[in-house]
Amino acid sequence: MAEELIFYTNPMSRGRIARWMLEETGLTYRTEVLAFSEEMKAPSYLAVNPMGKVPAIRHGETVVTECAAICAYLAETFPEKGLAPRPEERAAYYRWMFFAAGPVEASVTMRALGFEIPKDRLRMAGCGDFGDVMGTLEQAVSASPYIAGNRFTAADVYVGSHIGWGLAFGTMEKRQAFVDYFGRLSERDAYKRGNMLDDEAAKAMQAA
Repeated sequence: MAEELIFYTNPMSRGRIARWMLEETGLTYRTEVLAFSEEMKAPSYLAVNPMGKVPAIRHGETVVTECAAICAYLAETFPEKGLAPRPEERAAYYRWMFFAAGPVEASVTMRALGFEIPKDRLRMAGCGDFGDVMGTLEQAVSASPYIAGNRFTAADVYVGSHIGWGLAFGTMEKRQAFVDYFGRLSERDAYKRGNMLDDEAAKAMQAA
């Protein structure tokens, strides 16, 4: 008997990344939608993620949090889905997934919140300069059709989600390389299904 897969999320959160990844796998999963306040901070959910944040997945007795980790875990646990890297793709796959989880996430968030790193302290900030991050990301998505090469992988779910949000909310520069890269990803059926499911969940929460 297959182990149950539970997805904890809120449709107005980074949970959309994990939803997209789950839809790419085609796996059967159960969704638990949590409100940002009391439900995410309830003891029952803190037992899943002590941070009291979504998304998280429970696969049998295994719990995984953090979007990049969820993407990597699902890709590697279900290799038959073809979302994990092949040997020749591993370097780019891990490099750019972790680049998005580190420098991209940090620099975009700080800029959106109005924080600017003083030039004389850039060496103290692991994310580096925002302009350097954007330039590096542009090179990454311009090198090949997908982030690890000529084939879609779980790393595209994660990197692509950051770029899609950045373009939608104006937190990233609208460079043509970003537009072209995300344009390829947003045509995927799994991306569209995930968006539809989260949009429906958001409407249901608003109506409740």
